[in-house]
Amino acid sequence: MDELLIYIADDHAIFVEGLSEILKAQPHLKIIGTATDGQELVELMLQRKADLVILDINMPKLNGIQCTEWIKKNSPKTKVVILTMFPEKSYIDQLIKAGADGCLLKSRGSKDLLEAIERVIDSKSYFDSITDFINPIEHLPYHISEREIEIIRLVVNGLTSAEIAGKLFISEHTVKTHRKNIFRKMGINSTGQLATFAINNGLIA
Repeated sequence: MDELLIYIADDHAIFVEGLSEILKAQPHLKIIGTATDGQELVELMLQRKADLVILDINMPKLNGIQCTEWIKKNSPKTKVVILTMFPEKSYIDQLIKAGADGCLLKSRGSKDLLEAIERVIDSKSYFDSITDFINPIEHLPYHISEREIEIIRLVVNGLTSAEIAGKLFISEHTVKTHRKNIFRKMGINSTGQLATFAINNGLIA
């Protein structure tokens, strides 16, 4: 098998070191660089293309989804495997749309990672562990509905009630009612508190 050139991008140094050790043990895998954020990864790719990029979904500057979109636009032959701590099915849709070749949870073992690498290099996808990903409604407190999850994400992303209404094709009054109900359910009174909740529960990367 030809030598496979790999970049790793993750903002947790200890995780990168552990992952590097796993890959270095495989004679046909060669790590040619590591990045601690999405922008650094892009700069590496501009200098030298890789056959495979393994990256975290949640990184500073450019997240894993944004990096995947950039890679697939600028280096279509490069395969992308996303690693995530957030077991949420909605991420799968975003990753597939961005062009990712595979995704698995960080809690999976080295055997699963190596299998994912072999699969994507063989031009197959690796989303086999999709059953490990859960619907956020099933694990969220406060009995949050699907519509409320949509509202939370858009609010945290800085959209106004009017903008959310236009995006979801509902009235601004309905959006304001949802926001009021969300804040009441959670016992909070600020968007900052809502953002903390969204991050802690994997609703946003």
